[in-house]
Amino acid sequence: TMLLGLEMQDPNEDTEWNDVLRKKGIIPEKPKEIEVTEEQIQEMVDEAIRKQMGGKKLDEMELDELDEWEDEEDEQVFAEIRAKRIAEMKAAAALAKFGTVLEITAPEYVQEVNNAGEGVNVVLHLYKQGIPLCALLNQHITTLARKFPATKFIKSISTTCIPNFPDKNLPTFFIYKNGEMKTQMVGAVTFGGMNCTVDELEWMLHRAGAVSSKLEHDPREKRHIPDAMTSAIRQANYYDSDSD
Repeated sequence: TMLLGLEMQDPNEDTEWNDVLRKKGIIPEKPKEIEVTEEQIQEMVDEAIRKQMGGKKLDEMELDELDEWEDEEDEQVFAEIRAKRIAEMKAAAALAKFGTVLEITAPEYVQEVNNAGEGVNVVLHLYKQGIPLCALLNQHITTLARKFPATKFIKSISTTCIPNFPDKNLPTFFIYKNGEMKTQMVGAVTFGGMNCTVDELEWMLHRAGAVSSKLEHDPREKRHIPDAMTSAIRQANYYDSDSD
């Protein structure tokens, strides 16, 4: 339509004429666009991807899974995601320099534990031959050392490493970082006795900051844990029978 020789314009267009009309109140103000931050955009993209991948996050996807996903997504977006994931994997690989359990004696303590390196988490298990729970936990840390190669796992016979260390305190775990002891886990009660599973030990080390576990809940919640008094009685009986 024409009005006074002028063609009516779209009231939502950004023109000087529309600005004048808005100021005069002849046409309504343009609705303001909602501002979205870069973080919100990233969250929206991540959420969309998770839905397409059945709830799986990008940092949980292996490269072959990313390859399968590539066919359905924009190539540039995929290339950026793949590059980011490869960089993360390379960074993790650079930290993954252990992977086995090291046995040490007293002369090696300072070098292997206190001087392990900046940012390195160290898990030291003091044990003794003939104590079943120590043997069980040694099996568990062998498994966890492979699973968390960025953490340095060490074991040492208690009295070889620390003279006169009391057997009643075994097994004992010391957690170190940057040369300083951060956590002590002392005695059978702490570990739940012979019922301790590898997942439960992983959770304990995760809580202590020694490993970055993907476990979301304490595995011990799935079964009954005896109270401290009952555990203490069982621990006493455990050592009495061991000494016979």
